[in-house]
Amino acid sequence: MSSRLEVSMAQRKRQLVSDELAGAALQLLALKGFDAVTIDEIATTAGVSKRTFFRYFASKEDVVVQFLADMGTGIRAGLAARPVEERPSVALMHAVRVSIDACADHSDRALRVVQLILRTPALLARFLERQAQWRDDLTAELARRLGLDPETDLYPRLAAGMALTAFDAALQRWSGSDGAEDPAGLLDRAFAVLAPALDAVEPRAPGTGASR
Repeated sequence: MSSRLEVSMAQRKRQLVSDELAGAALQLLALKGFDAVTIDEIATTAGVSKRTFFRYFASKEDVVVQFLADMGTGIRAGLAARPVEERPSVALMHAVRVSIDACADHSDRALRVVQLILRTPALLARFLERQAQWRDDLTAELARRLGLDPETDLYPRLAAGMALTAFDAALQRWSGSDGAEDPAGLLDRAFAVLAPALDAVEPRAPGTGASR
């Protein structure tokens, strides 16, 4: 019992340090630009040594990549948590909105981070790379929910792609407007356009053959 408690406390401490480093890095990168910030500066702001930074992240870019990975995990978890009888358009909208709502909770900082990613070629490339992984994850989750075979049914991958396109469109407009537009409202409008196509599917029990 004592050993498990010690492990749990160590994990919690590690997560706290990681979060503190990520927060300091993202804030500095968003304020000053990717190339202008040094790892020494990030470590100083977070109150740790440069060596400690490298225990958690291999580079400045890795901080942003981890931020994107966490965002993707949240989207898939959001879809998995939706009621199975819910229409795909509604379930996908709420899943994607998990990340949009997280941005809204820290809107000023989140906007700067989104703009940093979209306006820095190296980070935008990693963002697009991560979106490909998100699409695979959403495809698998949709197929599971609907009893479809992701290898033979086109719907899960197409629907996942449409949902992420809506997410990307909302972020692009929010970023381009310097925060003047509401990202959640933009997402709602995007899904209103996509809903007829997303809901044009008949769920079935697994193992009943490929869809037509």
